[in-house]
Amino acid sequence: MLQAYHAQIIQQALGETFSPRALETITAANLRQDDFLTGQIGHPEYHFDANRFAESYAYIEAQRAIILDMFNGGGEVVPAWEAFGRLTHTAQDFYAHSNYVRMWVGRFPEGELPGPEQIEALDETLLDSPDLRSGEIYAIEVLAYFPVLRPLMLRLLPKDAHGHMNLDDPSKGPLFPYAIAAAVKRTTHEYATVAEALSELELARFWDNA
Repeated sequence: MLQAYHAQIIQQALGETFSPRALETITAANLRQDDFLTGQIGHPEYHFDANRFAESYAYIEAQRAIILDMFNGGGEVVPAWEAFGRLTHTAQDFYAHSNYVRMWVGRFPEGELPGPEQIEALDETLLDSPDLRSGEIYAIEVLAYFPVLRPLMLRLLPKDAHGHMNLDDPSKGPLFPYAIAAAVKRTTHEYATVAEALSELELARFWDNA
């Protein structure tokens, strides 16, 4: 997703939970995963790209482990916020970069599609489906960073490319709000998973309310 939407998702899902200072750090770490050199090149697992589902889930687990280790070791809370930002970015991109939303929507007959707020973010039958796919990353997609060249890039890309599959912004059509809604629910879920493993005192520190 474009950075503005990652920030929007974090605010919607977590804005009433964390302090402004914590939320700013979480958001900054989330957005850094879209940095061209450090977050894009060679890191499909940061974004659930190229069908790297196992690697992306492992990355989420690694970031969660950083958070819990920081509290178990009594360390500074800022690295925990940063790890949570990285974790949420990857989890949010799942819905924009895979065909999960299309598969969920495809279950409903024409004219009976529920609104975006009804999407299930963790439907196990879809998560485990052999038909689940995410966009491949082709070298030519670097042209997408130059708006004037983007139409040419899209004409040259295979249909399984990220450039065709992604739901990164409203220009991708009516399924974009479903990707946003699912990402908000997933972000809330990821927070609840971390919070469940923390004591009341640790949770207050995580909120920046200790």
